Amino acid sequence: MNVPRLVIAAPSSGSGKTTVATGLMAAFAGRGLAVSGHKVGPDYIDPGYHTLATGRPGRNLDAYMCGPELVAPLFAHGARGCDLAVVEGVMGLYDGASGHGELASTAQVAKVLRAPVVLVVDASSQSRSVAALVHGFASWDPRVRIGGVILNKVGSQRHEALLREALDESGVPVLGVLRRAEQVAVPSRHLGLVPVAERRRDAVAAVAAMREQVVAGCDLEALMALARSAPEVPGEAWDAVEAVGAGGAGKPGLGSGVVAVASGSAFTFSYAEHTELLAAAGAEVVPFDPLRDEVLPEGTRGLVIGGGFPEVYASELSANEPLRKAVVELVESGAPVAAECAGLLYLARSLDGLPMCGVLDAEARMSERLTLGYREAVAVSDSVLAAPGTRVRGHEFHRTVLEPGAGAEPAWGLHQPERRVEGFVQRGVHASYLHTHGASSPAMARRFVERCKG
Repeated sequence: MNVPRLVIAAPSSGSGKTTVATGLMAAFAGRGLAVSGHKVGPDYIDPGYHTLATGRPGRNLDAYMCGPELVAPLFAHGARGCDLAVVEGVMGLYDGASGHGELASTAQVAKVLRAPVVLVVDASSQSRSVAALVHGFASWDPRVRIGGVILNKVGSQRHEALLREALDESGVPVLGVLRRAEQVAVPSRHLGLVPVAERRRDAVAAVAAMREQVVAGCDLEALMALARSAPEVPGEAWDAVEAVGAGGAGKPGLGSGVVAVASGSAFTFSYAEHTELLAAAGAEVVPFDPLRDEVLPEGTRGLVIGGGFPEVYASELSANEPLRKAVVELVESGAPVAAECAGLLYLARSLDGLPMCGVLDAEARMSERLTLGYREAVAVSDSVLAAPGTRVRGHEFHRTVLEPGAGAEPAWGLHQPERRVEGFVQRGVHASYLHTHGASSPAMARRFVERCKG
């Protein structure tokens, strides 16, 4: 793998990584380059903005869920044939999975990819101290190469001059300066930015504004030269057919029928590799929008309902009674159904008092408490996704609680941060709050598609 690449990192969250990373992707794509966008960690939302900026699927690099050994192959898969790859970091540069050292940190991903790091620094409340900050980050781990700094939220020309003077002594070049008054406003809520699918027109405008800000304030030639300085990384690109073990069956329509995948504004949380694995296992993957479509796609033999913000669209989802009935009929036929987080809520009896599908004997409601973090899990019931004892790593983040009734077995036993059982296995339904990455457990996609054959 020898794709020019940059990792965009920061000392902490809120420093401007998304603006810089997305703006750089859009700026270089605007020059006619094929650009691949990547995001460290389990974030579903930023990759949507990366997709707008590049015209290619935004992809995640999660060393906790997929293991460090899959970071480079997944990167090579996403960046195949590209002129440049930009990787947006997560949290602070050295922040990783709690209690696991550097695991899943931006620094670890940068080292695995042998990629130079551009540090985005919020300079709004400092001047000469910026040199000490940058020196500390650059010297903390000598295996992490800080190739340059982009100063964000700079107040004036005088402020910029003071910052540049201080950084001249650090030996780390300034590759860009973004003014405080020109910050791009992007709406957010409790789990981050508002997804592109919910505000596409405004999101397009926001990405354009990020591009203009980066073009005006950054040295694109120097950044491209830094990206081209990244050395070759050995190894092969990840391949869905090979991962799923489909052999010559990696073509849709080989007796597995249609796997309908919920999409649209209410269900935006998905990893590109998941649908690629379903297709590689032989399914015909067909998206549908539960907000608008009143029937499931013709020939549906299996149903996948991922995450998102169903609470924002609870009234519309509830009002689409024909589709809710179609989902119930599919479940009663014994067809396999896999639901994560928002999908789990959609299958419950109600969400904030509004009727949902009623497949699961459970009531869901919004909560003040944010449940967030990586999880280690083991399957405790035989299901369409996993046999008992199957171990996975996943991620949980939601502001809802579920009050379960009876009639279902739990899906997972969680071992971090506390031991508990979670989710539902009932008939052909596997529903859980746990988000998983398909590339880490490709056997689950193969098992699901095999169950679709009946």
